Amino acid sequence: MIIDAHHHLWDPADRPYPWMDDSVAPIRRPFDVDDLRAAVRSTDVARTIVVQAVHDPDETAWLLEQPEPVAGVVGWVNLTAPDVVDQLAALIARPGGDRLAGNRLASNPLVGNRLVGIRHQAQDEPDPDWLARPEVVRGVRAVAAAGLVFDVLVRAREHRAALALLDAVPEGSFVLDHAGKPDIAGGDPGWPGRIDDFAVRPNVACKVSGLFTEAGPEWRREPVDRYARQVIECFGPERSLFGSDWPVSTLATTYDDVVLRTSEALGDLSPDERQAVLGGTAERTYLHGRNLSTRNLVGAPDQT
Repeated sequence: MIIDAHHHLWDPADRPYPWMDDSVAPIRRPFDVDDLRAAVRSTDVARTIVVQAVHDPDETAWLLEQPEPVAGVVGWVNLTAPDVVDQLAALIARPGGDRLAGNRLASNPLVGNRLVGIRHQAQDEPDPDWLARPEVVRGVRAVAAAGLVFDVLVRAREHRAALALLDAVPEGSFVLDHAGKPDIAGGDPGWPGRIDDFAVRPNVACKVSGLFTEAGPEWRREPVDRYARQVIECFGPERSLFGSDWPVSTLATTYDDVVLRTSEALGDLSPDERQAVLGGTAERTYLHGRNLSTRNLVGAPDQT
């Protein structure tokens, strides 16, 4: 069984997605669960984690309503808002446990709505040090207090601020999206050092995702497999997890191809190690062992 730990759903008619310019025109259309089911049909993907794609709480509310194969939602809250605790508590309190039929977490009312994490698209902030701002650190501490994962979406520009955030919130659980977005097409000689900086922090996992689009239109000529293997070498299978980045990945290739080629890149791993990357790490990181609690949120914003 494969868990796709990173994909999106959206309808640009419902809300604006500022990053959807003409360069991504082919995906500037609705993608819903029916499209997702069609995409995964010929693969071994059984469950998925859907990830926010815009800074809009209404998108998160909509994502929390999506049926299977969606098993978890990485949503968005305004981390800098004075009421960030209330925002998180409201999301955690949303109903939806009946949509977890068959999931062994269904009996726990605190995880019934499938909220598993929070993300902010820091790569789109004008300030490269946005993640290190005191008010952002305060918000991420509230995320950690709620028992939620924080997904880190950064490029090289935001690397220093991301490390500062990780060190300021050692109690948090973090997942680095898209292997830190290496510039594969440009060679990116600094990427190995950046990925090592994340890997030495034991509370950080890393998604083997988004590499095909980062490699550019000529990705078949680029060493995408080498980047995937280096992530696993640095983080180990127990902190590496597969994500398709669908439907963004369709700008480069098909869903089937992403699953196939990622699996091929794991060919030298043992069966248990392969299963960790393809599902076990995502299940443990996002779907098991979480302790969502509004009680733990009390007082979190006062920390700086």
